Amino acid sequence: MTVKPTQKDRDANVVGQALAEVLPQTDKWWFQQPHLLKLNLLLAIPVLSSSVSGFDGSLMNGLQALPQWTSDFGNPQGKMLGLVNGIMTVGMLLALPITPILTDKYGRKIPILFGCIGTIIATVIQVVSVNYGMFCLARGILGFASTFMISPSALLIAELAYPTHRAKYTSAFFTVYYVGAIVASWVTFGTQNMSGSMAWKVPSIFQAILPLIQVLAFWWLPQSPRWLVAQDRIQEATEILTRLHDPTPNSPLVATEMGEIIESIQMEKEAANTTWGSLFATPGNRRRCLVAIVVGLFAQWNGVGVLSYYLAKVLASVGITGTFDQTLINGMLQIFNFLAALLGAFLVDRLGRRTLFLWSTTGMLISYIIWTACSAVNNETGNSTAGIVVVVCVFIVFFHYDIAWTPLLFGYPTEIFPYSLRAKGITLELFFNSGGLMVAQFVNPIGMESLSWRYYIVFSCILAFVLVLIYFLFPETKGHSLEEIAVIFDGPRAETSAAREKHDIEVSEV
Repeated sequence: MTVKPTQKDRDANVVGQALAEVLPQTDKWWFQQPHLLKLNLLLAIPVLSSSVSGFDGSLMNGLQALPQWTSDFGNPQGKMLGLVNGIMTVGMLLALPITPILTDKYGRKIPILFGCIGTIIATVIQVVSVNYGMFCLARGILGFASTFMISPSALLIAELAYPTHRAKYTSAFFTVYYVGAIVASWVTFGTQNMSGSMAWKVPSIFQAILPLIQVLAFWWLPQSPRWLVAQDRIQEATEILTRLHDPTPNSPLVATEMGEIIESIQMEKEAANTTWGSLFATPGNRRRCLVAIVVGLFAQWNGVGVLSYYLAKVLASVGITGTFDQTLINGMLQIFNFLAALLGAFLVDRLGRRTLFLWSTTGMLISYIIWTACSAVNNETGNSTAGIVVVVCVFIVFFHYDIAWTPLLFGYPTEIFPYSLRAKGITLELFFNSGGLMVAQFVNPIGMESLSWRYYIVFSCILAFVLVLIYFLFPETKGHSLEEIAVIFDGPRAETSAAREKHDIEVSEV
């Protein structure tokens, strides 16, 4: 006879036994509990930050399909097209060294506000651009500003979310990338028949709308309790957790959370675990960094970058050249991407992070091989059926990318680093992510022009290599609290009592 798992058993599978024991037991949904409803509505503010990157990628795909944009900016091709796409990444790289300093010194909120305001300023410059250089400048500022939105937002979500919601929320963070992409693609689709520059100016204006919403809602956003504890503002951190996690007087949940946070941060302070060199000081930290590098770099080098910024060229290579058809496919693709990424975010606690990464990368590899073969047939023979299969493969590649690489791009690295290294660890990931994107944006249009369909073979080989790395390198983090995850990387040296207790239980069971 199978014993049905209790709610406490299900919670333990998500957040670990220590927190599951003190979680309030209720038969109400989260949206029926005022404090959790308020918390999740507040977390929607930083979640919107990832929409800036999604809007940009989809907007540039749409603009390349508009003759009005290509005419206004001299029909950029090859290196010039790579520059207008890649300059945003240059701006991101320039901001990366500054972001963790501001995030650790002033908290997670202030950098987000700075980034939102910078994005609005960049949008204004882009809309009034009268030449190629001015347009590139606007995109460089946009990249610089967006970095201050993305990294601190991911940290704030991970450090403020309710324990059983944390994995879903951190995974949903970059899923909202596609909200921006959907808005950009369909606005561009709707403006394609406008005369002159308004065809690309109107979609550009929409780039500032979501950051403007964040600025207006910023004042209700709470600070990270973990940052407050690190500043010795323990009473404020306790009040935030009491108000948003469990308003019950003398809440066991709040007491347990605060105990873990205080002990973890205090031990890290005593170990002076706060320098850049600390990222590589121990075997556990070195493994964390390697995981972050692999996730950041190969999120751009697994072949999806060809589709994210050069979809118009991919479609043109199989005979789909009309502006209407290209912008329509782009719009449909972004909706499809959002639904697939949302599915991945909801599966993250059920299947686990490692399983999703393995499934995702295997699916991408198989579909990329089919895509390459059909592109070759279409290119050599003009077979229209092969061209249709290529379009189908575009959707299949994105589906498999979306279920893991989108929701876990920040969700996975954010949870594997301890508090004192979290901002630096995410910055390391972003450095390789942005660097990989910059190289890809310059190289991809040149590779596609020079090698045609043969260029796709490169990504099939890369995907096979990444699959091996994931299998041997990525641990499963499902079923651990944010502080407990240290046990996976550091073993007996894990920095919380809950983590040490969990390790002792696992050893005794063996």
